[in-house]
Amino acid sequence: MLLLTLFFAIVKPKLAISQESFYDYEVETIDGDIISMSQFKGKKILIVNTASKCGFTSQYKQLQDIYLKYKDLGFVIIGFPCNDFGKQEPEKEDKIKSFCSINYGVTFPMMSKIHVKGDNKSPLYEWLTSKKLNNVKSSSVKWNFQKYAINRDGTLHDYYYPTTKPDSQKIIKWIEGQ
Repeated sequence: MLLLTLFFAIVKPKLAISQESFYDYEVETIDGDIISMSQFKGKKILIVNTASKCGFTSQYKQLQDIYLKYKDLGFVIIGFPCNDFGKQEPEKEDKIKSFCSINYGVTFPMMSKIHVKGDNKSPLYEWLTSKKLNNVKSSSVKWNFQKYAINRDGTLHDYYYPTTKPDSQKIIKWIEGQ
């Protein structure tokens, strides 16, 4: 028994803290339907918190372009409108949907408005930003258009600050599996 105790004291096996996976979360679409992230199993997913009145809003075009280029290869973008930074997404879901469609031709899935920081942070963003939950790394959402890359197996790959453009080499290499 002493030998076993010494073994675990020295080796300290890594135990998974989180029993939840990315695929365990449900979210509300921009149209008010509830969907499970499990419907995206096997795909590479880029999660982006968005805003219509932000200096980074033009990234919608790049997001749509890479979505169209890679969607048939098992890639999806999921947009989460957010009003947490500078009140840059003040509109309701119907106006957000119309804005994205008319101005940027957005066809990738858009969800209803959420909080990505603070006391009302959505459970999905709790998972994305907490190493205790995602078992990879912790982060904080710095501003609108921060991106979280989810691997095909539902693990967090990495996150990218808003200044990293959606079509940057870092993101494209990840999408293409390089």
